Amino acid sequence: MNDQIQIKVFKWVSILEGLSFLLLLFIAMPLKYLFNLPQMVQVVGMAHGILFISYLVGAILVYNILNWNFKTLLIAVACSVIPFGPFYIEKKYL
Repeated sequence: MNDQIQIKVFKWVSILEGLSFLLLLFIAMPLKYLFNLPQMVQVVGMAHGILFISYLVGAILVYNILNWNFKTLLIAVACSVIPFGPFYIEKKYL
């Protein structure tokens, strides 16, 4: 796959992973614990899990393509578990 295409795919995965994390935290989890509706957590949680793994793999691939230093890779990985973190990575480093 072309390097530019891999970077573009990682941008989209980053955006989708960030959105799925926010959806999980601010919509699905309150529905589960406040209204006893766990179905959305199952669906959104699975999607978020797949996107999270894809984000981590993509970060490693982009690390090699863009010649990031190891600190930048660690920042990208750390931002994957912080709300709005993937958006920061997408804007600052891509």
